[in-house]
Amino acid sequence: MEEVSLRFAVFDCDGTLVDSVQSIVEAMSHAWVAEGLGMPPSVTQVRTIVGLPLVEAIAQLYPQGEAADYGRLAEHYKSAFLDIRNGPNYHEPLYSGTKEVIDFLDSAGVLLGVATGKSRRGLQATLERHGLLGRFISLKTAEDGPGKPNPAILLDAMKEVGVMPQHTVMIGDTVFDMAMASNANVAAIGVEWGYHEPVELEAAGAKRVLSSFNELACALRSIWGTL
Repeated sequence: MEEVSLRFAVFDCDGTLVDSVQSIVEAMSHAWVAEGLGMPPSVTQVRTIVGLPLVEAIAQLYPQGEAADYGRLAEHYKSAFLDIRNGPNYHEPLYSGTKEVIDFLDSAGVLLGVATGKSRRGLQATLERHGLLGRFISLKTAEDGPGKPNPAILLDAMKEVGVMPQHTVMIGDTVFDMAMASNANVAAIGVEWGYHEPVELEAAGAKRVLSSFNELACALRSIWGTL
């Protein structure tokens, strides 16, 4: 029987904890150039697909392509992103308040997790770069199941940690995060500093949309009744 006091906050990564859109756009541009596809996707276009599984994201950006094209583009993207991440000018900053909110939730006894469309290698590199690798009890990535908005990785995280849906929240910046939470019967909290607009997050099921991480404690109390 689960303890009522056991609570679980699961974060998305890109657009929620870290701002990585410029690196994603650059890697996608490299992929387009490698395949000779002409004008690469714009920042605005890329922002709409962040959070989806890579091949599905590429398919949305290049709908006239075929499965083989998407596979090649995905491999070019992964190779380019690895080079960018290992380069001297790599910049993927934490959003303001990220470390502070993690410290606060940890001190309040809230269990912490990440559910992301990033690769496990990419997620671990990001968290390690910012000194956060050991702060999360659960890390779910593209290798762990179907991508968002499929709820599989979130359901698996709850099962492994031993927390029920009513004691779990999903915090993210895209409609895919909100839909995944809804599909898992978990409360969703959006953040307005990421890649999708607040009105989109609300339409996709966000209980609250935060303007800063300072508002998260209040949002959690309104959902859980305590913190």
